[in-house]
Amino acid sequence: MSNMSNIKVVKFGGSSLADAGQFRKAADIVLADPNRRFVVASAPGKRFKEDIKITDMLYACYDKAAKGEDFTDDFSAIENRYNEIISELGLDISLAGEFERIKSAFAHMAGRDYAASRGEYLNSKVLAAFLDFEFIDPAGYVKFGENGVFDLDKTISLLRPRLEKCEHAVIPGFYGSMPNDTIRTFSRGGSDVTGSIVARAVKAELYENWTDVSGFLICDPRIVDDPAPITTITYRELRELAYMGAGVLHEDAIFPVRTAGIPINIRNTNRPEDRGTMIVAESSEASKYVITGIAGKKGLSAINIEKDMMNSELGFGRNVLRSLEKNGLNFEHMPSGIDTMSVIVGTEALKPVQQQVLDEITFRVHPDHLEVEDNLSLIAVVGRGMRKARGTAGRIFSALAHAKINVKMIDQGSSELNIIIGVSDEDFEAAIKAIYEIFVLTEVR
Repeated sequence: MSNMSNIKVVKFGGSSLADAGQFRKAADIVLADPNRRFVVASAPGKRFKEDIKITDMLYACYDKAAKGEDFTDDFSAIENRYNEIISELGLDISLAGEFERIKSAFAHMAGRDYAASRGEYLNSKVLAAFLDFEFIDPAGYVKFGENGVFDLDKTISLLRPRLEKCEHAVIPGFYGSMPNDTIRTFSRGGSDVTGSIVARAVKAELYENWTDVSGFLICDPRIVDDPAPITTITYRELRELAYMGAGVLHEDAIFPVRTAGIPINIRNTNRPEDRGTMIVAESSEASKYVITGIAGKKGLSAINIEKDMMNSELGFGRNVLRSLEKNGLNFEHMPSGIDTMSVIVGTEALKPVQQQVLDEITFRVHPDHLEVEDNLSLIAVVGRGMRKARGTAGRIFSALAHAKINVKMIDQGSSELNIIIGVSDEDFEAAIKAIYEIFVLTEVR
């Protein structure tokens, strides 16, 4: 039985395993640290901008098979991608038998989940051969219930004893199996989830998620040129930023390791010397800046409700929210004053049911004034350092005022972890730039 302490689980994304050159980088990373014992692999991603990911090729190929069309050429293109990697790595293995089995399964309608999962399956076979590690198929260990919901407890009970018997292994990401043994995939990006599950099963000291960026950035690089990286972020800060649209890590990837207190390190396969971002439960490390990150959403609408003495009217808020619920609407945010309340919802979702919602609110609470304001954006400024820093909201206001941006709404969470600002859609990018500038570019601590 192998020693299960100080283990690092490493997951490589699609861009990190797109071709033989990337395979070599990944192998160098794994072999550079003897504690990197378990590797979770994605399917090959894009090699260049116009390239197609293997997963997308598999979906397209299977869709043809499902319609009874000839999919031979599509499948040959997939075979060629893997054979090219094998030959360039100088490996003495053949996937011919695997290809035949998969082709036959496609012809017999094995399902889209099965089709998509073969990208990870085949890539992990190649990586296991290249590293000389054991290959473990998650179909036997990663389990979903009858309802299609992932079963963490059952998975850990099966996976932990299997990995305890194993010194090194490559495990395909993205999929597991149903009680009837059919293949079931996580949603797109699900290899992050598999990595997290494996880390939980072996009680890893660290889960390294290798991708094509050097961790999280303070804000969207499409808005601010070359934003500073986030060195350490807590799970709660990440949740706030992810909810507002900042996406680097699959949301579900966090829960298996979060409850076990295992940190995640986001690293760059192409720049392994970079420290990347550490995601931790709690951080004693002072953040370099007062804020940790900025994220936002455009395309929102505010339903503004005014009524004298609404604060003393029992069940007022509940009745407003029931009007939304009845029409299948989620709300993003709900700032309120003594005689005013605004409910922020997605414009696209509101439009088809707008009149019904307004009629329902009118019927339930009889407001003095009711209107909908479109073209609204929300921006979240998140940071554990804001609790100790005085005047954070004031600095945000002065930065926005200086940039001649009108603030339509401001709300600070009770945890003092985030401040949410509402601005018009046309001011969205300028507002993020102004906030970034005052907290990052001008901050000297």
